[in-house]
Amino acid sequence: MDSQQPTLLKPFTTIPAHLQTIADYEQQARLHLSAATWEYLQGGAMDEISIRENREQFEQIKLIPRHLKDLTQGQTQLSLFGQNYPHPIFMAPIGHQSLFHPQAEKASAMAAEVLQSNFILSTFTNTDLGELHPENPYKWFQLYWQADRQKSLELVKLAEQQHFKALVVTIDSPHTGIRDRERKAFFQLPENMQHPHTPAHFMASDVAPDQHPLFQGLMHMAPQWNDIEWLIQNTALPVILKGVLHPADAKQAIEIGAQGLIISNHGGRVLDTTISPLTALQMIKATVDPEFPLLLDGGIRRGSDIFKAIALGASAVLIGRPYIYGLAVAGALGVAHTLKILKEEFEVTMALMGTATLKDINRDYIYP
Repeated sequence: MDSQQPTLLKPFTTIPAHLQTIADYEQQARLHLSAATWEYLQGGAMDEISIRENREQFEQIKLIPRHLKDLTQGQTQLSLFGQNYPHPIFMAPIGHQSLFHPQAEKASAMAAEVLQSNFILSTFTNTDLGELHPENPYKWFQLYWQADRQKSLELVKLAEQQHFKALVVTIDSPHTGIRDRERKAFFQLPENMQHPHTPAHFMASDVAPDQHPLFQGLMHMAPQWNDIEWLIQNTALPVILKGVLHPADAKQAIEIGAQGLIISNHGGRVLDTTISPLTALQMIKATVDPEFPLLLDGGIRRGSDIFKAIALGASAVLIGRPYIYGLAVAGALGVAHTLKILKEEFEVTMALMGTATLKDINRDYIYP
């Protein structure tokens, strides 16, 4: 029996009829990626309990529809930070997209612009910031702290020059998670994929023999609250913190001037057995101003999931793996189709639930 990996399928140039759901795209994407890259994409931290619970919690929440309402003026628009967005399905920052398709982030951004989905470009991008359409109104930049303030600010100023509309600062991964599945597959980034914007705090640091390489090394270069406060004071862009799970952190973020929060456990890829984003969303929603923007990241696979997240207090949601499945299968066309699938499912869910606008969606429509 041949133990070698089967020949990988090339990206499609048209969408096959059998691709109808995100689950379909997930199955198909595996046929287009190497075994190691697939485990990198799908894997999570340690026992991957958080990945499973991120999904399972959506399944446990049930919907309670209301009927006989006038929905003829229905729409999915929302406003964040003074800007209008046509729908609440945003694209999470995912780095190293050349692993999944030759056009990488350029393909994802192109699809996002066509579907009017807000695209968040990762610091770990394989595509230069200037290669994205400068006039696309729906793009934010995600920053990993660059070990010192000046290096971080240089990236922020570059994002400002390229007309990014907001800054997302990821705070939950000063050290990469222990990902067993990825390590067992012997996954490594190709050498030619190293990007000059790679954050310094992910590299080995110089420490004395009597110092701990993690606590006096990597964590010494990680940002602290005063760094984030300084950054907020030195950019005109709205600053959103990504990776917040604790209500006390949410409160402190607001106190130093953060204009939004992305409730996320990093897709279960950093620290296993953290509470799910949906649980954290409810805890944080109860402690902040009702109008303060909270975005949910993690576990979205259906339009009904988007409805549940908004009902529990999210202003918008971020999807990650779903659009990467589309990217692997058919480049920009596949990304656009995955967005279209979720958008249509969400609109149908809204209509069948008796809600005409996002503001109509609340806890009255879900059980428990």
